[in-house]
Amino acid sequence: MKMFNEGFDNNKYISLQTERITERISQFGGKLYLEFGGKLFDDYHASRVLPGFKPDSKINMLLQLRDKAEMVIVVSAAAIEQNKMRADLGITYDMDALRLIDAFRERGLYVGSVVITQYTSQPAADAFIKRLNSLGIRVFRHYPIPGYPTNIKLIVSEEGYGRNEYIETSRQLVVITAPGPGSGKMATCLSQLYHDNKRGIKSGYAKFETFPVWNLPLTHPVNLAYEAATVDLSDVNMIDPFHLEAYGETTVNYNRDVEIFPVLRRLFEGIYGECPYKSPTDMGVNMVGNCIYDDEAVGHAAKMEIIRRYYDCRCKAIKGTGDGEDAYKTEIIMNKAKTTVEDRPVVQAAQCKAAKTDAPAAAIELPDGTIVTGRTSDLLGACSAAILNALKTLAGIDDDVHLISPSVIEPICRLKTDHLGSVNPRLHVDEILIALSICAATDPNARAAFECLPQLSGCEAHSSVIISQIDLDTFRRLGFTLTCEPVYESKKLFHR
Repeated sequence: MKMFNEGFDNNKYISLQTERITERISQFGGKLYLEFGGKLFDDYHASRVLPGFKPDSKINMLLQLRDKAEMVIVVSAAAIEQNKMRADLGITYDMDALRLIDAFRERGLYVGSVVITQYTSQPAADAFIKRLNSLGIRVFRHYPIPGYPTNIKLIVSEEGYGRNEYIETSRQLVVITAPGPGSGKMATCLSQLYHDNKRGIKSGYAKFETFPVWNLPLTHPVNLAYEAATVDLSDVNMIDPFHLEAYGETTVNYNRDVEIFPVLRRLFEGIYGECPYKSPTDMGVNMVGNCIYDDEAVGHAAKMEIIRRYYDCRCKAIKGTGDGEDAYKTEIIMNKAKTTVEDRPVVQAAQCKAAKTDAPAAAIELPDGTIVTGRTSDLLGACSAAILNALKTLAGIDDDVHLISPSVIEPICRLKTDHLGSVNPRLHVDEILIALSICAATDPNARAAFECLPQLSGCEAHSSVIISQIDLDTFRRLGFTLTCEPVYESKKLFHR
């Protein structure tokens, strides 16, 4: 199967999803808190497991409601204290909150405030709050509740949600979003319902969560890929027992929504006398499952994502930034999906090249399924070599042609070691691309190769060793989906 086979109708998705959200807004006459799960601007997980899904689909829908909507960004104080990172962007959750504010404003969306959840006066959280205040951004604090989410009596009381600061909003549609999962979006919505009720304000709640997909089987690769993506949160997909009891219909939800549903039902009963939702599935507005037209293509893409998540967990364990238990959990998910690392073609290609050269190697899968490799040399790292070989292949240039003359590379290597204090003389990917761009001014081959750079976006890549952060960042900016073997090139204890 070629890596760019599509199986998802994005135009149909936008149409159906917009219609469903509009219907839900009209269900509540006063104010609607809409919890947005996943990423609004750049949902690359969805685009990877649903080939054809555009990363900005959800924000494009919101723009149609911009006059009625305001954005509230939720960040967990615990995530700020732990410097939790968005793996796809390589930035911390607090910095991503600032990025989101800028991105919303650039598109003409009103950002009302930032909510710091799980707040217990953490120093890092206090520093972030101070920074937000200095930028003129309103901040509200929400606190941990003992026994959450099962101690309903405490939660729905002045000692529970009542302790939270009330978020002052001014528009009908309040979109609650966050840099990542586990930030406390749903709890923020429920807290607002409690406070609105005290103030005599009628308000409602709905959930826009892309995954898990409620009308796909529990063990469908797309739903399993969601479990792999949130393995650090211990999220588990499960049959929605409330929906099964109410309708006799089997749907898929996940444990946190099932656990919190009795709280939501209790809140609604207190506000309206009855709950408008009979199940967690009813809360959602997800139309993803209705827009898949090639299940085989989508299933294959989801399996590749599970493998990538497995490698990511193993590398984090080696780096000391993750839990080894997460890798074990992801391996179980990989077994459920009936896939192995051998199913990812670039893995075998990189390992074979490394075995032949007895040195680190890298492999790239091009859009047509062609595999190219790169080896470590005196002048180039394996990733840099693989990039150049990929560009040669895309441009139809013979393998023995030098895109960059060794006479150009050697002085750069000497500059690194003799004057810039680098131990490794080999050029990183960003350095080799700068050299290529310079050569492109006078060399037709270099120019032809350089013009093929956009075609690398979305390509798969694998390294036989953990690569440097510099190369990792460059691969990310180029749009690669990269995995690495969980080993370092050297046996040193300290790695840059």
